[in-house]
Amino acid sequence: MKFALAGNPNSGKTTLFNALTGSSAHVGNWPGVTVEKKTGTYKKLPEKVEIVDLPGIYSMSPYTPEEVISRNFVLDEDPDCIINIVDASNLERNLYLTTQLLELDKPVVVALNMMDMVKKTGDKIDIDRLGIALGVPVVEIVALKGKGIKQLMQAAYAQAKQPRRGRTVNLGKYSPLIDGIAELYTQKNVKSPLFHAVKLFEKDKYEIEGNEEIAAEAEKLIEAFGGEYDAEALVADSRYKYLSAECANFLKKNERPLLSKSDKADRILTHRIWGIPIFLLIMLAVFHLTFSENLFLLGFFIPEGSFDIPIIGTDAINSPGVMLQACMEWLTGTIGDAVSGAMPEGTWYTSLVCDGLLEGLFSVLSFIPQIMCLFFFLSILEDSGYMARVAFIMDRAFRKLGLSGKAFMPLIMCFGCAVPGIMATRTLENDAERRRAIMLTPFFSCGAKLPIWAAFAGVFAHVYSGLNAELVVYGMYILGIAVAIISALILNKTVLKGQTPPFIMELPAYHAPRAGNLAAYLWNKLKHYIFRAATIIAGAIVVIWFLSTFNFSFRMVEDSGDSIIGQIAKWFTWLFVPLGFGMGENGWKFVVAAITGLIAKEMVVATMGTFAGIDGDSALEMGGDEMAESPMGVMMLGIGGVLGGINVAIPAMLSFMAFNLLSVPCMAAVAAARGELKGVKQIFGAIAFWLITAYAVSMAIFWFGVLFAYKWWIGLIVCLAIVGVLVALITLKITRSKKGLPLSRKTKGENV
Repeated sequence: MKFALAGNPNSGKTTLFNALTGSSAHVGNWPGVTVEKKTGTYKKLPEKVEIVDLPGIYSMSPYTPEEVISRNFVLDEDPDCIINIVDASNLERNLYLTTQLLELDKPVVVALNMMDMVKKTGDKIDIDRLGIALGVPVVEIVALKGKGIKQLMQAAYAQAKQPRRGRTVNLGKYSPLIDGIAELYTQKNVKSPLFHAVKLFEKDKYEIEGNEEIAAEAEKLIEAFGGEYDAEALVADSRYKYLSAECANFLKKNERPLLSKSDKADRILTHRIWGIPIFLLIMLAVFHLTFSENLFLLGFFIPEGSFDIPIIGTDAINSPGVMLQACMEWLTGTIGDAVSGAMPEGTWYTSLVCDGLLEGLFSVLSFIPQIMCLFFFLSILEDSGYMARVAFIMDRAFRKLGLSGKAFMPLIMCFGCAVPGIMATRTLENDAERRRAIMLTPFFSCGAKLPIWAAFAGVFAHVYSGLNAELVVYGMYILGIAVAIISALILNKTVLKGQTPPFIMELPAYHAPRAGNLAAYLWNKLKHYIFRAATIIAGAIVVIWFLSTFNFSFRMVEDSGDSIIGQIAKWFTWLFVPLGFGMGENGWKFVVAAITGLIAKEMVVATMGTFAGIDGDSALEMGGDEMAESPMGVMMLGIGGVLGGINVAIPAMLSFMAFNLLSVPCMAAVAAARGELKGVKQIFGAIAFWLITAYAVSMAIFWFGVLFAYKWWIGLIVCLAIVGVLVALITLKITRSKKGLPLSRKTKGENV
């Protein structure tokens, strides 16, 4: 048997799906489209039931890809029963979709979710009267706590065994016309004739295109009926009038509505002034818990040498993310030493396994704990309902950039992975806004880039005590957002002009995240990361090791600079000299690492780990503190080299990180963007935009960094001068706009 879950966004549909399917859930894409598809199995009925989680929709009218998918599925895939999840705290609005589902000749059961919240507000819903009004079973559930789910599935199973005819709301004098159109479908043996008749009456383009012969006959009936009317508005008005009248019979609102905890929290968290600063502080706290080596700030108060406890910390308490990373580094180090000790020295296969494959893989895998820790905190924010508020408070700022708050949701998804973020832009109605959002997706740092920030942040924290690791990582995320804002403003004013559509979004009530949801989310992320490490990254590491170990005569070389990849890289390393990280003896290594990152961003650290493994003995002889003694740390500290007697390591590191943050994302993301953009011209335009932005920003960061490294006050003066010019230009534009004067106008043969 097959049951479909249908409901509004934020109605608790996904929570119910997870509760029903558990570990049997499978995530993929709908055939032919890039919207996520979730299926699973429920095993507690007399026979197994396949559960299909349809995308969250507000109606069955095909305005978005989600609505098209849901409509096509219930019409073509013929589910045995439709479970309609309804948010009981927003009953009237949620039941709008219900009135459309009831027009189908399919068994329907209404799952009245979040009943615990209804009781807290003092409202009362007469379940029996609601069931009579709808003509289908209504079951109370609290999906988050697993209450009522067994009764819901038993009711759905019983309904699936019984045929059902569709019914619709009273359309007044137009009801006979609807019946006449439905009869045309019945004569053609079309399933759910009433649903099709209503859609044809609304002049639904998909309905007309799919049933041209019936549409032509129906047009004659409509002409014979006479009168001009907006059919779609008429039907929508009839539905709401019906719901408004019926809700008065079975819904009793509390005369003195209580202010919920969510409403109280939103007075602060969605404040028009403090909303965004609070969001930035929350994100800083997340990075502090993930990357800080001074969790409780003890390092500022206790004397140096107070304690040195493995895993826990040195002179301070590490954050959970750092503790977990230390455990992983101990594990990978133990495995690496064991494998290295068991293999003969000096052979090519020992070099392949130890210096190539293991060094590269371990450099990637060692950051898994911090990645999972970061995703854990982000998933808590999302599952609790806070991220929906972030989209709401960002709408005001984004609208000035040509993006709505709705576009913020796909961009936020890019913090996990750019691929689903790019796919999610399909929900944006405006083509210009959709293109702008896709162009900005690489600037929101994905999880695959996190090992790059963590690696360099570790160097900063160990060697440059003034730079805390969490501030470095946090700064990269803020840099990406800042570049995205500036880029959106430029795109909106130049090549991608367009009106920003209005943004309407339901804010779900705050609730405690469900442990099962968090575990499933983290497990999927971990599987994805390990799969990439074991396949794409492992294969690429072997290729890089070979190219770094042998020369064009296929002989092993002692200096990787004489290898195949070393010789090839030196041909075009000069292109990256203006960015700083292409300078110096090891500049070509960082150039290669940045280029391999175009395949998968995890490859950046893996490539540096492979190169560091080759130069491990010489690196260890250099000594220094803990981080400097590691081969990879020494290689990173040598980035950029010396310019005019100035050590430019820090500016070069920041430039390297900025380039990897802003440049072309991985090939999977590029393929996703190619599927969403129209034509080859648009995708190549996007790639060029990403490369130009990455190059320009990285170069600016490097040379400003060099100025600050030379004389901090010179760098400050230059920065203030640039800011002053920008402020003057903005002020001039605002002044001219208020006076109604054009900044420029073009006439024949001259510019004024």
